[in-house]
Amino acid sequence: MKRRTYLRAAGAGAALGLAGCLGGGDANPNVSLSKPDRENDVSSEDLPYPAWGQQVPDVTLSDPIAGAEVSVRNIDVPHFHTYFFTNCMTVCPVLISALREVQIHSVSEGYADEVSFYPITFDPARDDADAFRAEADQMNVDMDAGNWHFLRPADESEAKSVVEDQFGVFFQKNEPNDEGNYMFTHLGLVSLVNGDGYVERTYRGNQPDEQTLIDDLTALREA
Repeated sequence: MKRRTYLRAAGAGAALGLAGCLGGGDANPNVSLSKPDRENDVSSEDLPYPAWGQQVPDVTLSDPIAGAEVSVRNIDVPHFHTYFFTNCMTVCPVLISALREVQIHSVSEGYADEVSFYPITFDPARDDADAFRAEADQMNVDMDAGNWHFLRPADESEAKSVVEDQFGVFFQKNEPNDEGNYMFTHLGLVSLVNGDGYVERTYRGNQPDEQTLIDDLTALREA
C-alpha cells in the first residue's frame, strides 16, 4: 500500500490504538526496547509514521516560548512527541494530559533531566508562544521543570510538510464556522524516541495509557 493511501486510512481509523507494550522479536541495534507486538504482522515499514527502529525526520522547528530552534533528530535524551493544536477540544487534551502525567512522574521521581517532551502543533496560524503558555496553564504542565517544549512549524505549508509528510501524522483542516473558527480531523499519536533519534515505541489512538508510557520510558532509561 502506498504511504499516502495508508496515511489517509490511518487518519480515518485513529481510534484503533497500537499497543506500546514490550514484546519479543527481532533485534535492532538502534533501539533498546524489543520489537513490539502488532496485529497482522505489521512492520514498521508498513506504517505511515516513523515507528520502532526508525529514525525521526531531520527537521528543525521553533520553540517560541524559549525563543530557540530545535533540531528534532539531535535531542540527546529520551523524549516524547505528540501532534496537536491548542484549540482542540477532543483528543488533543487527552494526549497532552497523558504526557503531563509522565512529566509529573519524572519530577516527583527525580529524573526530569533525563526525559523531555516536544508536542508539535499543526496549527501555526493560531499556536504561538502566548497560546502555548495558555495551554500549559490550562493543562497544568510544569514549564519550570525545563523539560517541556512546545514546537511550531513556521506556517501552514511547513506544518503539512513536517507533520503529515515527514512525521506521517494525518491532519485535515475543517471548514470554518460562521465565526471563522475551525477545527482539525487528525490522527492521535504519541512517539517515544531515544537519545539517538530512533523511535522505541509509537502509541496510536485517542487515549494513550500513561502507565504504559511511564513503564516503557523506565525500561528505556534502564536499558
